[in-house]
Order: sequence, then C-alpha cells, then structure tokens
Amino acid sequence: MTNDTLDTRPGWLDEDTIASVRGQVPIVYVEAVPVRLDHLGRVEKVGLLLRAQPDGTISRAVVSGRVLYNETLRDALWRHCATDLGPEAAPQLPPGVAPFTVAEYFPDPDRSGFHDPRQHAVALGYVVPVAGECAPAQDALDLAWLSPAEATSPTIAAEMSSGHGRLVRRALAHCGQLP
Repeated sequence: MTNDTLDTRPGWLDEDTIASVRGQVPIVYVEAVPVRLDHLGRVEKVGLLLRAQPDGTISRAVVSGRVLYNETLRDALWRHCATDLGPEAAPQLPPGVAPFTVAEYFPDPDRSGFHDPRQHAVALGYVVPVAGECAPAQDALDLAWLSPAEATSPTIAAEMSSGHGRLVRRALAHCGQLP
C-alpha cells in the first residue's frame, strides 16, 4: 500500500473495528475534571456529569473520551469538553498539554483502581476551569457543581464508576485543595 492510498483522515471506527482494536492495544483517552475557580484561582466547585452506563446503571463521571487518529491532545480535550458540557461552557484549556496524572484503565477491576470492562485504556487527566454556561449534552443526563468536600465525600464517591472518584481526588490534590 502506498501513501497515496492510505486514508489518514481522523474519524470514528465502526463498532467491529473498535472492538477488535480494543482487544489488541491500549486506547488513548483524555479526561477533564471541570472546575469553577474563585478570584484567587482556587477550586470552588467541581463539575460531575450524571451518565447512563451501558449496563443500565447511572453514575457520576468526569468529561472523558478517545483521542482520534491525527487529533492533537488539545483538540481532543476541547472537543470532549464542548460535547459534554455544551457549546457555551467556555473551557479554559491549560497552556501545556502535560496532564496532572495518567490513569491506566484495565478490564480487571482490581488491577489499578481504574476499570473499563471493554479495554485497556490510558487516560491523560486535566483540570479544566470552566467559565461559561454549561448544558450537559451527548449521553450526559445532568451536570452537578459540587464543593471539593462534596465531590470527595464517600456518598458521591460511591456514585462514581470506573475510578473517577480517584481521579477527582487526584485533581484536587494537584490543585492543593484536597479536603
């Protein structure tokens, strides 16, 4: 196959192809913990989405999604924030693309504390200040803005799946605001 016939356009994979790829290689994701900041740059609120899961359960989650082929991390982060939080959210992406953490998701729930039954995934985590009006979109049912203490409470942590409670704690620790 020559470069002239190689399709390099970014895009979604069909269900059969993504299932096959997921069984063979880790998939790269970006995850954003949306926050509202006070005038000194301290986290006042953490935004948590409410989502229906494939198994029929409902859980809280952060913004998350795959990085597409030929898409920059910054573009993927922007796309997922705009998609999940709505077009008027006005996310303020960090100036650098270095994440505050890297989370490895495994099909085995005991392997890392981050779990995805479909695949092995590597997720780059970002804290993203949000200044605009949010309207949850895509498969999000709701968006709740919680104080750092509420977002890390055992009650809310129990409502989060896949290790997102651990990710929120890491985000707040990174910001120096873990209650």
